[in-house]
Amino acid sequence: MSTAGDVASDQHTEAVKHSADQPWSGPVNDTWAYRTAVLTAVAVLKHSRRHQSGGVLMLSAHLCVKYGPSKSLAEASAMRFIAHYTSVPVPKVYCAFTHHGCTFIVMERIKGHMLGKGWVFRSEESKENLLSQLKSMVDQIRQLPAPGPAVSNIDGGPLYDPRPSMPGPDLHFGPFATIQEFHNYLRNGMQCHSDLPLEVNELIRFHDGPWDDPVFTHGDLSSLNIMCEGEKITGIVDWETSGWFPDYWEYTVTCQVNPQNLFWREEIDKFLKTLPRELAMDKIRREWFGGGF
Repeated sequence: MSTAGDVASDQHTEAVKHSADQPWSGPVNDTWAYRTAVLTAVAVLKHSRRHQSGGVLMLSAHLCVKYGPSKSLAEASAMRFIAHYTSVPVPKVYCAFTHHGCTFIVMERIKGHMLGKGWVFRSEESKENLLSQLKSMVDQIRQLPAPGPAVSNIDGGPLYDPRPSMPGPDLHFGPFATIQEFHNYLRNGMQCHSDLPLEVNELIRFHDGPWDDPVFTHGDLSSLNIMCEGEKITGIVDWETSGWFPDYWEYTVTCQVNPQNLFWREEIDKFLKTLPRELAMDKIRREWFGGGF
């Protein structure tokens, strides 16, 4: 006999899996009035105000706009998806559209500062509290059921990764029908062969699986993308690298810490499941086929 909890869980799963009804996808408030207001604001302010990393322009104390030809509406969709199905704090999206090949996403400015700021001066108790909050948020995201076996962005389209040496001339790649197809792409189609080094053949066997369905992945859980205020995490930002990926991907890409963020490597195992074999395999992949810092 099904319980109320079972029914609620089943309804949640079906809601996420039904790609035909995606209230989080597509342009947001894409009207002439909103477009004109956003384009005018950017034209007026872009020369007088400093841009933040990632092409983000601060419009006011409460609003910012992320824009550029490499940006995608999928980033707006990802934030709306997470807000729709979890309690993870993300920027509220007020407007999102593409104009002459350039995407604009107007969103809430999250209160607080980057988690890494002053991290070394925090007490161990403070660090543990914040990392526990982060772990709870990540666990929520990872429990979201995938719509199928494909590796793709939230809208089923191409993925994006600005890290050095990632495949693809414009930093976009995919989508892929399966995890195996994604892996095949990452190693340029190379297959097991007796002439290859043992570690490369081991990587290929690892890549070939079998694999469970992908999990939703932020793709850049750096301390630079986690905002906090005092003892509370106020938001996770910068969802441009998010999508449905193999379950190890969040861990291995997070371990590729930015040179400005080296201290963060010591904290990752406290909010993500430690995956030493997967990390070793991904290190082989990067050494032989590129990708990452």
